[in-house]
Amino acid sequence: MLAMACFAPAVAHAQSAGASTPKQRAKAAPPAYVSYVTREGDTLYEIASRYLSDSGDWTVLSRLNRVPAPRRMHAGVALRLPADRLKQEPETARVIATSGPAERAFGKSPYVPLATGATLGEGDRIRTGPNGFVTLALSDGSHVTMTEDAMLDIGKLRHTTLTGAGDRQLALHRGRVESEVTHATKPDDRFEIRSPSVVAGVRGTHFRVAYDGDIQATVVEVLDGAVGVDPAAARASAPGVPLQASAQLLAARFGSVTRADGAPGDAVPLLDAPTLAQPSRVQDGKTVVFDLIPPPDGASTGTASAVAAYRVQISRDADQLDLIRDLRVSGLHAEFVDLADGTYFVRIAAIGRNGLEGLPRVYGFERRQFGLAASAAPRTGSHDYEFRWFVNRAPASGQTRFRFVMAATPDLRYPLVDRADLTGGQLVVSDLPPGVYYWTVVAEQFDNGRFYQTSSAVRSFTLAR
Repeated sequence: MLAMACFAPAVAHAQSAGASTPKQRAKAAPPAYVSYVTREGDTLYEIASRYLSDSGDWTVLSRLNRVPAPRRMHAGVALRLPADRLKQEPETARVIATSGPAERAFGKSPYVPLATGATLGEGDRIRTGPNGFVTLALSDGSHVTMTEDAMLDIGKLRHTTLTGAGDRQLALHRGRVESEVTHATKPDDRFEIRSPSVVAGVRGTHFRVAYDGDIQATVVEVLDGAVGVDPAAARASAPGVPLQASAQLLAARFGSVTRADGAPGDAVPLLDAPTLAQPSRVQDGKTVVFDLIPPPDGASTGTASAVAAYRVQISRDADQLDLIRDLRVSGLHAEFVDLADGTYFVRIAAIGRNGLEGLPRVYGFERRQFGLAASAAPRTGSHDYEFRWFVNRAPASGQTRFRFVMAATPDLRYPLVDRADLTGGQLVVSDLPPGVYYWTVVAEQFDNGRFYQTSSAVRSFTLAR
């Protein structure tokens, strides 16, 4: 048996990545057919039963191919099967990562908590709450990630029995989804994200779609490949329609904003990615802190002056499939609380004044809380001062070493006391003359082959006459 898609070519009339005015679509697409080559003993009834949505459609095959009856046929006879009557079988999506509040519902049933490992299909609805994330894996290896406060319905999730082509349609009602779609291998493969204002169709790409119901606007941003964008009200797509037939064809590193019931906005270059200051820094404080460096003015895809905000996301994996934090900040500083020790990845991107999120950059970082508490007090009846300190964790092997520094100036540039390789948590400094003193303690550890260092704040005390 041989099956081959034979879709009649559509008229290509999409606007280019830099254009802004969509051309008129073809009034009606010609009928589409799939070629089937018979096996010995096939009948029209058997072919219709196996590959068409209704076994009674053998009469359609009879008329279309001028075969008078459902008799047995010889091998090698080429038949035409109507593409719009091909049988489709359901597929499932697997939840491979969840974090924070995430729920599912089927049809009109109430929402229930959604957990990693769950299986979803057509009719399932998914929603995330504040700081909630869900990533779905489809049968072809594609991934769809929902960020916080999003709502997504699985409209179609199936494949054609005869050709194996996938038909996947997801409806975004609120929030943001990021999709990395495996490259389509069949002409009738279809993957679409639908919002109330646009349909974004792809044949293998990495892209984001966000819908803001308050202003009824949909944002589409293409990181890799190409995306066909059409107004939701005007699009009646069918499998096999090329992306070039879309009202707008967005290329990689471009995005557009579409208002309610309007044509897709102009294709705009996405901002370059910012960079991370101190990318090798171990996050050892009470909070996890990132300082950003904006994209330079005059960059090929945007300028720093066009930046309105930044998005900073933390994930357990480099591909950002297992998201656990998402923060939008207006400045160049982002801070996260309650992050356990471990290895993570941070992704940063600039958000333009037009609402488009730019190209991302990903860094790995280590979260290893390493706190140092220190105190000082005078000894009664003397000019001696006693300093004490301790760390909140011990290395897996070896010991912690300390360095104590004291000086007469806040910069500690000319130390009066500089004691290294201390192993205890106490030091007494004797016979100090009256004056103002500044001091700090530095803790050092070797753990699992890596060097870690932290220090207390520079503190001061006054010794009166």
